[in-house]
Amino acid sequence: MWRYITRMLLVMAVGCPIAWATPCPEWPPERLQLEIKALDNQLALWDEAYYQQGYSLIDDEIYDGLQQQWKNWQHCAGLVIPEDHKLPLPEGKIGHPVAQTGLRKLSDPLAVREWLQDRHDVWVQPKIDGVAVTLVYQQGRLVSAISRGNGEKGENWLEKVKAIPAVPSVLPGAPVDLVLQGELFLKMNAHRQHSQGGINARTKVAAMLMRNAADEQLKQLGLFVWAWPDGPATMAERLDQLTALGFVLPQQYSKPVNSFNEVEHWRAFWHQAPLPFVTDGVVIHQGKVPQGRYWQAKPGHWAAAWKYPPLQQVARVKGVEFAVGRTGKIAVVLQLEPLRMDDKLIRRVNVGSLSLWQKWHIVPGDQVAISLMGHGIPHVNRVVWRTVERATVVVPKQQDYHLLSCFSLQPGCHQQFLARLVWLGSENGLNIRGMSKAGWQALIDQGRVDGLLSWLDLTPELLNQVPGWGEKRAQALYQQFRLARQQPFHRWLMALGMPVSSSQITHLQSWSQVQQMTQTQWQKLAGIGAKKAQDIESFLHSSAFLALVLLLQQHNINGFETVAGDPAFYSESLE
Repeated sequence: MWRYITRMLLVMAVGCPIAWATPCPEWPPERLQLEIKALDNQLALWDEAYYQQGYSLIDDEIYDGLQQQWKNWQHCAGLVIPEDHKLPLPEGKIGHPVAQTGLRKLSDPLAVREWLQDRHDVWVQPKIDGVAVTLVYQQGRLVSAISRGNGEKGENWLEKVKAIPAVPSVLPGAPVDLVLQGELFLKMNAHRQHSQGGINARTKVAAMLMRNAADEQLKQLGLFVWAWPDGPATMAERLDQLTALGFVLPQQYSKPVNSFNEVEHWRAFWHQAPLPFVTDGVVIHQGKVPQGRYWQAKPGHWAAAWKYPPLQQVARVKGVEFAVGRTGKIAVVLQLEPLRMDDKLIRRVNVGSLSLWQKWHIVPGDQVAISLMGHGIPHVNRVVWRTVERATVVVPKQQDYHLLSCFSLQPGCHQQFLARLVWLGSENGLNIRGMSKAGWQALIDQGRVDGLLSWLDLTPELLNQVPGWGEKRAQALYQQFRLARQQPFHRWLMALGMPVSSSQITHLQSWSQVQQMTQTQWQKLAGIGAKKAQDIESFLHSSAFLALVLLLQQHNINGFETVAGDPAFYSESLE
């Protein structure tokens, strides 16, 4: 409770909720407070593991996303949190000689342009993803190494830092009193942030410094000095003198910029380039900074960060949809609060199979980690937070849907039936041009199609009665329906949903030929095993499929013409 109370004291109550980037959940106030408290308690547990024990129980970017969600819910509850507010960090035992200021986060290019306006002598550096440290040298000897802590006080890391070869214990020629602030990072070999992501580098470094890491492990750490309080007046002078002292990375990775385009260039370049450290954005520095006595443990006005989009982000689930496909398989789609990743606005994501959703049991209100796969397709990585109160979701039964269900519009069959029509009219089926999913739905809504082959009976006059279509479209679709009648026999089998590929049945010319095929003969075709052959036999002898065959015979469709003995065969089968 101490953590919850502390956070509450850091926000300011107002009369009503303010507008916020993320929509508020439609929960009653009591439910909102319950969810806030539960998330707050979980954040506190993660904080304790990270800051006091050096263990991270969650990915850095997922923690950041849930922390932002906590802030959003505070606003929804009628509380205002300052833009630069951070959750309280543990206070250490040793005071920093100069406060560590932190960085204001610039959310988008417009914010970066505004920050750059009327500024001169501006530099950009990679934002190293590690842990911050203050180094104090006296008479050229390292006498203190302090963790960031809360920016004013931190922990004594001197003995650990002395075991890091990248941090010199002696600096010949250094000023009598020297204070440096920088980042201890995990040394990498040609790390590419764009493709490899953050790899939890920050956590790994923290673990080495907070636990009894061996000297061999500490040799994996490097140092990037990003601030010299009360140092030389200009950035160029500071970089030159840091290089002379042996800190070469800052000069190598600091670039003067005169415009937003130059900042954007270096941000994109370092995002793709092979680097010796993990980064999570860029830092823009104003060359001239105030004297150290004016620095405070909050973001200063002379530096700001423009972070990279994370490889995965947290999204809140608004709803769960179940889509029944043509073959009866049920896919689960999550409706999300709109989430921007790269240049995409993501509102929906496909979970996959019903069994996977049942394993995860995602309900509205839960938080999921989303990443972009190949071609920018959103993908659910895992559930990262579950609501305390679980919503009830009505789930269709998989056993009700299969390869032989829903050839007509029956109760509960709308989705699979519509999917069958879309497949029938697609390039894989009869190639009925101009007939989209919306077109089939319009015919269903008007009562013109209630079976997979009902469209064979439609006339231009009936098509013209569909609202919004008009005579021209009605005539065009009628011609497409006429052309569909002339498709080869094997295309009709594919259109009706026979469980084979087109290449496996191109040699088939008539229904009588199909009737004579045995399971053994089906298995001789490439790619058809015993189970598949059995499925084909079941499909071809099912009453639903034979009813379609009878209709095609009545319409004199190529390959389905009636031959001697057929009518009796069908009548017996259908009975």
